[in-house]
Amino acid sequence: MDVPVGSVRSTKYFNQKIVTNQPASTKPIPASPAIAESEANRFDRILSRPEFKPLKAVFVHLGADSAGMIAALITTNAYQMFLGKLGYRVIVVNQIHEADCYSRLGPAGGIRAVVPLHDTATYSTLVTLVNYDSTITTTAKSIDYYDEQLADFKIQLMNRSGNAP
Repeated sequence: MDVPVGSVRSTKYFNQKIVTNQPASTKPIPASPAIAESEANRFDRILSRPEFKPLKAVFVHLGADSAGMIAALITTNAYQMFLGKLGYRVIVVNQIHEADCYSRLGPAGGIRAVVPLHDTATYSTLVTLVNYDSTITTTAKSIDYYDEQLADFKIQLMNRSGNAP
């Protein structure tokens, strides 16, 4: 029997609840859209990874902000050039005796920070000195090591496909 659309009977029919024995399907609640990460936050997050702990130890004592380091990193491919862009002159010496450097810490001795890297594979210590006169004193082996660290860091910083922490 045909019922006119506006009749009581059709309204009653469409207002009935249908009961089934199957549980209601639960759809996952969509995640809120990810908040865009700033370049400085991304820089700091990647620098905090365990493999970059030695590089971070040097960066902490440079006194440059993340934005300045990002700009310097993008335009360089070498550790020495990177430091130059930040206003540091690199002094390369044959060797640095770590123990002797601590007695020269402070403005009177000229050393702002002693950053040792103990390489257990070669039983050697690579020392970097951050000086008050905007110089970095280090060895050729240290420069080679930090060249590799900086290159790996730059790759991870520039790679947008690997945003996972």
